[in-house]
Amino acid sequence: MSAQNKSAKLPPLDLSKWRKVPALLIGVGLVIAVIGAAFNIKQFAFSYLLAFMFCLSICLGSLFLVLAHHLFDAGWSVATRRFCEHIASLLFPVMFILWLPIGLFFRKTLYSWMTVAVPDEALKAKNPLFTQAGFWVVSIGIFAVWWILTRGLRSWSIKQDTMGGSLPTYKMRTYAYWGIFAFAVTLTLGVFMWMKAMEYHWFSTMYGVYYFAASVWMTLGLVYVITMVLDRQGVLTEVLHEHQFYFIGSLMFAFTVFYAYIHFAQYFIIWNGNIPEETFWYIEREHGTWFLIGMIIIFGHFFAPFLGLLRIDVKSSFPYMTAMACWMWLMHYFDISFNIHPVDHHNGFPWLWMPVDLACIAFMVGILAMVFLKKYASAAPYPLKDPRLIEAMGHYHPVPTQLSGGELDQADNLHGGPEAGHSH
Repeated sequence: MSAQNKSAKLPPLDLSKWRKVPALLIGVGLVIAVIGAAFNIKQFAFSYLLAFMFCLSICLGSLFLVLAHHLFDAGWSVATRRFCEHIASLLFPVMFILWLPIGLFFRKTLYSWMTVAVPDEALKAKNPLFTQAGFWVVSIGIFAVWWILTRGLRSWSIKQDTMGGSLPTYKMRTYAYWGIFAFAVTLTLGVFMWMKAMEYHWFSTMYGVYYFAASVWMTLGLVYVITMVLDRQGVLTEVLHEHQFYFIGSLMFAFTVFYAYIHFAQYFIIWNGNIPEETFWYIEREHGTWFLIGMIIIFGHFFAPFLGLLRIDVKSSFPYMTAMACWMWLMHYFDISFNIHPVDHHNGFPWLWMPVDLACIAFMVGILAMVFLKKYASAAPYPLKDPRLIEAMGHYHPVPTQLSGGELDQADNLHGGPEAGHSH
């Protein structure tokens, strides 16, 4: 039995008790975060940055899925395109507003190069990027590009529901063809300026790809859960077929391998080069319990999902894939922590401050969820006049050469026989 048929026969979920979850996340997360900030404002700054980079992953991963849909002219992803557009559009202004405390209040706490009196050679080599002015110009430029890109894609997608025709499709494809290059550049600059810059002596040309792979990997788990919930509610049932859940699960599997390849390649190249300006980053992440976090990433971020997603049938199991998605989100948290917390905690993972990390994540996720639900309610749940909609529904219109002999005779009779058909 297909995934669609199985979910369609199940009763709809009772989502009434979940309506207050975003507000609850905001309230509880804010209270715990404020308490943490009162005890140690420096630690709170690191926890806030961690939460920001975690939530940024969701928005950027969704933007990539929308861009990939248009670039490949995909049919199966029509059903998921609309809510991915809503999530991607959270990059501006929501994520920009959430970034402002980093730029206004925490930048000197997080980035030591901003307080250096005499720049060393490593800092001079990154001039003018790693300067006060460069930090602000690049950051604002990044959000400006994301705003133009996500606003254009979402607005033309909604216009397509009423306009129809080919114009909205061509407009979105135009945004996608230049947007994929802008996406790569801005994502790389963003992760360099906001996360890698915490240790400005370190060099890695693969860091942007590394963050990209982890972001899409984690986002695919969220997309799978949202798709299954909307299918269970009957919202997307008509535009889903059994292959779509398999495709999303297959992408989860593919990015599991891709992330592991990029992370290992970065480690192997740096360790093989044996340059002190590069190796120190991994050396300091082998002290204390950071070695344990490294093992959690190796076995939990790669081996567990790799083996767990090998079977085809599990990709159609909602309870199993929901648990897998939650596991992926947890692993992504440890992965982001592995990049941020060793700067201030050299001897091991700050387990006592983990509640503050999760509180900041809960606060931001609650805000994103609340805005997302408003955007979702303001438009159709899926593109109503997408040219690939029929294909997404699993219907295919055969061309005349694919008709059987009896169907050809019947078509000829409608047109007055074979001779009449040839005369046309």
